[in-house]
Amino acid sequence: MISETAIRKATPGLTPYRITDGRGLFVLITPAGGKLWRYKYSFQGKEKLMTFGQYPDVGLAGARERHAAARKLLADGTDPMEARKADKLAGALAERHSFQSVSLLWLEHWKIGKSPRHADVTRRRLEANLFPRLGARPIAEIEAPELVAMAKAVEARGVGDLARRSLETAGQVFRYAIAHGYATRNPAADIKPRDVLRPTVKTNLARVDAKALPGLLRAIEGYQGRTVTRLATKLMALTFVRTSELIGGSWSEIDWKARRWDIPAERMKMKTPHIVPLSTQAVGVLRLLHDLTGKGPLMFPGDVDRRKSMSNNTVLFALRRIGYGGVMTGHGFRGLASTLLHEQGWPHEHIELQLAHAPRNAVSAAYNHALYLKPRAEMMEAWGDYLENSLREGLTGN
Repeated sequence: MISETAIRKATPGLTPYRITDGRGLFVLITPAGGKLWRYKYSFQGKEKLMTFGQYPDVGLAGARERHAAARKLLADGTDPMEARKADKLAGALAERHSFQSVSLLWLEHWKIGKSPRHADVTRRRLEANLFPRLGARPIAEIEAPELVAMAKAVEARGVGDLARRSLETAGQVFRYAIAHGYATRNPAADIKPRDVLRPTVKTNLARVDAKALPGLLRAIEGYQGRTVTRLATKLMALTFVRTSELIGGSWSEIDWKARRWDIPAERMKMKTPHIVPLSTQAVGVLRLLHDLTGKGPLMFPGDVDRRKSMSNNTVLFALRRIGYGGVMTGHGFRGLASTLLHEQGWPHEHIELQLAHAPRNAVSAAYNHALYLKPRAEMMEAWGDYLENSLREGLTGN
């Protein structure tokens, strides 16, 4: 038996030598000063040498524990070196067959024949909602309660529909995993969303769904009424501000250089300032609008009395005129943007701030409006691109 002191004081020689602890365990002292744990044993008549690491990274107690575990395997008729190789292989396979890795394989298979935009939305949904909780887990080890926890975390962000879709997507990934031998069962099949998620509360604020968006944008583009009204409706879709915030806008609130719209506190429902980063498409709409109304202070002056803003029913009447009465409202653009941006994987707090939903208090009110401004600007630019692509889809009839 050796001691920590003996190992610590051992000095290198001209050739390697051993300090033996017994039963095949020893420390090899190398000429370079290394102190390496080794275990010499025989298995099925063959002599083998197993490594346990280097001293002092592995101390005497740790080496003896590994030695005892190896001897137990040997007594049970198992080669400890082969057992260690099998454990490493299992760990590597588990990592390779994680939920995230299999999900990405599924996505490559699933997206064949889908539009790039649809595939990108699905990828973002995985990255934002499923991977944070499930991504690193071996897919074969995931159980139903883990899926429930994932769905509830999504629901807690105020997007119950997205929580349901996330469970549905997880189920598709597991079916793919079973078909390709990465898992043996689908825990998502054990879950009924209605058993673990709150019922969806229906509202009376009409809005179209994502499938109908291209047609709506095409109808807005072809609106035959007042040009200012058409531009107001387009800007509402691009910025998803409230109707009162839109129609009360003044040109002094637009910062062309910074590409942002600064709405003062007195015009906001929450009574705190609000910043709207302007996408390329929104800037384009505002420049067209400025050619029409830029000589006055108001962005959307009334048709009769230009000293007053247009009626808050103007956009609603325009939607009725293009065939969307009872189907879409001005406020509906806000709900539609919230749903689609969540689906596309944008952070919940960024979306809520852009909707001016974020909780405010007397201390934070002066600061919250500018939080996450850079990523919100990126989000709004992506939203403008999304609407532009959807309009193109509507115009081509694809």
